[in-house]
Amino acid sequence: MERVDQDLAFMLRYENVAWYENGKVSILDRRIYPTEVNFVTCHTHEAVAKAIADMVTQSAGPYTAAGMGMALAAYECRECSYGEQVNYLEDAAYKLANARPTTANRMTLVVKGCLKAAHKAMESGDKVDEAIFRHTLHSINNRYARIGIVAKYLVDLFPRNGNIMTQCFGETIVGMMLKQAKKQNKNIKLFCPETRPYLQGARLTASVAYDQGFDVTVITDNMPAFVMKNKGIDVFTSAADAICLDGHVVNKIGTLQIAIVAKHFEVPYFVTGIPDQDKHNISQVEIEERDPSQVLEFRGIKNTMEGVKGYYPSFDITPPHLVGGVVTDKGIFSPYDLNRYFETDVEDYY
Repeated sequence: MERVDQDLAFMLRYENVAWYENGKVSILDRRIYPTEVNFVTCHTHEAVAKAIADMVTQSAGPYTAAGMGMALAAYECRECSYGEQVNYLEDAAYKLANARPTTANRMTLVVKGCLKAAHKAMESGDKVDEAIFRHTLHSINNRYARIGIVAKYLVDLFPRNGNIMTQCFGETIVGMMLKQAKKQNKNIKLFCPETRPYLQGARLTASVAYDQGFDVTVITDNMPAFVMKNKGIDVFTSAADAICLDGHVVNKIGTLQIAIVAKHFEVPYFVTGIPDQDKHNISQVEIEERDPSQVLEFRGIKNTMEGVKGYYPSFDITPPHLVGGVVTDKGIFSPYDLNRYFETDVEDYY
């Protein structure tokens, strides 16, 4: 297998996302990267699910972690009977898929693929954990390749010398976008809002950009309007945790306000990703609310007086009239015409 993660940043290489080996899963702790490079070691699939829920890995990282967690679950029940293994893996699949409610639909696709690989291995007498690991590795490689196609369509929209504003951490699309920009000899500069409270923009997007040799500037979350006006931003782009067929985009909290500002300053907003066929409209999306104490502190240091309240909706919803285009592996679609994406065959890369 030719690995697509070649020439990508450290944290995007497969072993550094999540990796199963010798009865355990190691996950790069993105909560503290890059100031610390630490891997959380999980000895059970429940520990993997908890790591996903606790934001040890973020963006698309949970998809890989879930697959590796399924391999670990297979290792845990390797001495059980056929029926017991099936039940154990189905229970593990549910726990891993539902570690975070907003992306449960995509995570379910991930674990379903692992279950298929498990059934096939059990029927042929192969080691189930190794079969799931191979399936997960193939899936992540296939996903990187497919997002590479998305990246080409996106970078085609960038000017030769452009200023690009991002939001949060788009994982694969960030790395593949930058890789494609080099391929097209486009001299782009990135402006990354920090993305409170975990600072994914400051710590993750900026790290990937710098690691891959690009000029990158971090701004605070209350600067996008000023920066967009005064720094000549050409494009605003983000990935999405869900793209509904009615054109609504669900992404990290803060995306909506930047999209509004972009519309005001006539800066196009291009969202990248694959539309969610099972999300016909925005009413089907549950916005995850996380521990409000996380907005009152950072890395264990409390910033407020005792008794002050916090509020932490982790995602917001950007309506279709603020979206300039949905960039997919099949080209660029209007947010009002996403059903057309499914008129041709769709590859299942989970």
